[in-house]
Amino acid sequence: MNCISKIKNILVLLVLSIVLFSCETNVEEETGINPDPTSPVICDPDISFVASIKPIIDNNCISCHGGNQAPNLRTYEGISNNADRVRTQVVSRRMPLGGSLTNEEIELIRCWIENGALNN
Repeated sequence: MNCISKIKNILVLLVLSIVLFSCETNVEEETGINPDPTSPVICDPDISFVASIKPIIDNNCISCHGGNQAPNLRTYEGISNNADRVRTQVVSRRMPLGGSLTNEEIELIRCWIENGALNN
């Protein structure tokens, strides 16, 4: 093997190593969401359904869950009766389909539900 071939091989290996290493270590860490739902997180007990939760649901969920698909999330009763399901889907980021919630919106929903999903 000549010198140029050796240099090319070394460069290819170097580039591949850099690419693989950067992909492995360049992972954005999710902030603002409790990754372990069993660990205690202090939530604001005064999160308002009307002022905070209903607008998030209306803006992100009603297009699908406004009576056309289960669960129906148009009313407080529909949301509170499906609170655990809503929390699971939102925290896992499986919902909303075709959209996304901010970390703050996810935390508001999670905390509101964990505080009893009050109609306040």
